[in-house]
Amino acid sequence: MRTFGKWLGRLLLLMVAGVTAFLVFAPAHVEQSRNAVAEHAPYPVSDSAKALHSDLIVGDWHADTLLWKRNPLDRADRGQVDVPRLIEGNVAVQVFTAVTKSPAGQNYTSNSADARDNITLLAVGQLWPARTWESIFERAIYQAERLHKAEANSGGELRVVRNTADLNAVLADRAAGKTVVAGMLGIEGAHPLEGDLDNLQKLQDIGYRVIGLQHFFDNELGGSLHGIGNKGLTDFGRDVVRAVAERNLVLDLAHSSPRVAREVIELTDIPLIVSHTGIYGNCPVKRNYEDDLMKDIVASGGVVGIGYWADVTCDDSPAGVAKTVKAAIDLLGEDHVSLGSDFDGSVATAFDTSELAALTQALMDIGLTEPQIRKVMGENMLRVLRARLG
Repeated sequence: MRTFGKWLGRLLLLMVAGVTAFLVFAPAHVEQSRNAVAEHAPYPVSDSAKALHSDLIVGDWHADTLLWKRNPLDRADRGQVDVPRLIEGNVAVQVFTAVTKSPAGQNYTSNSADARDNITLLAVGQLWPARTWESIFERAIYQAERLHKAEANSGGELRVVRNTADLNAVLADRAAGKTVVAGMLGIEGAHPLEGDLDNLQKLQDIGYRVIGLQHFFDNELGGSLHGIGNKGLTDFGRDVVRAVAERNLVLDLAHSSPRVAREVIELTDIPLIVSHTGIYGNCPVKRNYEDDLMKDIVASGGVVGIGYWADVTCDDSPAGVAKTVKAAIDLLGEDHVSLGSDFDGSVATAFDTSELAALTQALMDIGLTEPQIRKVMGENMLRVLRARLG
C-alpha cells in the first residue's frame, strides 16, 4: 500500500509539473506561432528616410497586443508590438484592440457564431480572471484594465488617451522631446455589449473609443464579412450605431458585412473608418471590401487603415505594403488613407513596429511626396480622432 501511495504521489507531482509547464510555456508558444515576424536582414533605410521618419507623427489604428500573455512594457522576443518597439519605431498613437471571441476554424469565407470559441481556451490557459471565462464583456473590461495597469507602471512612457485634449497633450510632450506613446482602446466587434446597450457606457467609461461592430462571425448587431450570408444590421445594431454616432466614439467597419457597411453609411453622418484592410483592386480577396464600397465609406470624411499582412496586401514586405498604400491613394485620395497594421492579430508579418522606418523608405521609393507620407503615416488618423473624440 505504501508503494502504491508513493507512485500515486509521484504521478500527482508529474501531473502538477505538466500543468505548470503548460501554463508557463504554452501561451508563449501559441503566440510565437500566431504572430510570427519573418526572419530577414535589416531593411536598408537611407539617411533621408531616417530623418523624415523621425519627424513624422505615426499612428496605427489596430493591434491586438492585449490578447497575449506578456507585459506590453517589456520588449518581447515574440509578437510585433510592445512599448519599447513602439518607441523605437517612432509610433505616436497606437490603438490597442480587444479581441473577445473567435470561432474555431476561423476563416475569411464563412464562420458560424455557434462554433467553439478560441478565446475561452486562451483566457483559461493564460490564467485570466475567472470572470472572463464565460463573459465576453468581462474580457473587454480585463483587457482595458491591462492597458491602464501598463500606463500606471510605464513611468510616463505610455498614456491612455480618452479625448482630444489628452491626444494633443501627448503630441505636445513628444514635440518637446519627451518619450511617450498615446494608447487608445478599441473593440474588435461589439459583441461584448452582450445585447445590452447600457454596456456601451460601461465600455466608454473604462476608456474604449474605437468601436468595431463585428469580427469573424455574425453577432447581435448584424452580419460579418465572414459570417453566413450578407446579413445587415439588426434593430439592436441600429441602436448601437446611433449611440456610437451620438457619442465621442469612432465607428469601425472592419469585418462588417458589405450590407452592414452600406446601412451604416445611410444611418450616420460621421467620419467612418475601416481600421485594418487592403485594397481590392490591388489584392482581390474577400477580406478587402470592393473598391466602390471603399469609396462610399471614405466619402464620410473617414479613412481606411492599410494592414501589413499578406492576406490583404498580397505582399507583406515594406515594398508590398507601400504598393497597397499607393493603390489606396490612387483610389480614395491622399486624405483618406492611414495605417492599420493588425499587429499581434494572429497574422504573420515581414517586419514589426520597431522597423517602421523601412515603410517610410518604401513609400519614398514608390514615389509618394513628403506631404502624402505625413498624411498616411499619421495626420489623416489625427484628423478623424480630433473630429470624433471631443
